[in-house]
Amino acid sequence: MASSRAAQRYAKALLDLAEEQKNEQTVNQDIRDIHQTLLNSQELRNVLKSPVIKPDSKVASLQAIFKDVSVTVKNLFQVLVNNNRIADLNLVTTKFIELYDERNNIKVAVVTTVEPLTPEMEAKILSKVKSLTDSKVTLKNKIDKEILGGFVLRVGDQQYDASIKGKLNALKTRFKNKAHV
Repeated sequence: MASSRAAQRYAKALLDLAEEQKNEQTVNQDIRDIHQTLLNSQELRNVLKSPVIKPDSKVASLQAIFKDVSVTVKNLFQVLVNNNRIADLNLVTTKFIELYDERNNIKVAVVTTVEPLTPEMEAKILSKVKSLTDSKVTLKNKIDKEILGGFVLRVGDQQYDASIKGKLNALKTRFKNKAHV
């Protein structure tokens, strides 16, 4: 809980600083790249959390891996290390992305399908969600074989279930309710 609150504060401070320096889009892209790298690299997450590895080595590693990021983001690495919060970098990037999207009225639409969406389907879904939400939309495609077919669309706290599994569950519920009558 304390890590989450601290991560929120670092993310907000970073976004405020980026806006002040008029480089929020650059910082946003840097943070998204770092976030994706951290998601894909358990080894890097382990290095950041390791009490055995010296803080200076952690900063040097991050600056070598992310050598092309902005000075603002490189300074974030140093601040997190100085405050013994470098292990929270993944959480800070998550909070930053949430704040950035919120401030810029960007909604994330998560579409769960059995197979990856085709570019045509992505374009259709993006267009429809944009018209329904009056927001900028980014699309994430999750693959889940258990839905059997169709799709589940989630935008914020709203969900539309057009999956075969969802329809079967609805039928099952209706049959159970009719059996009790």
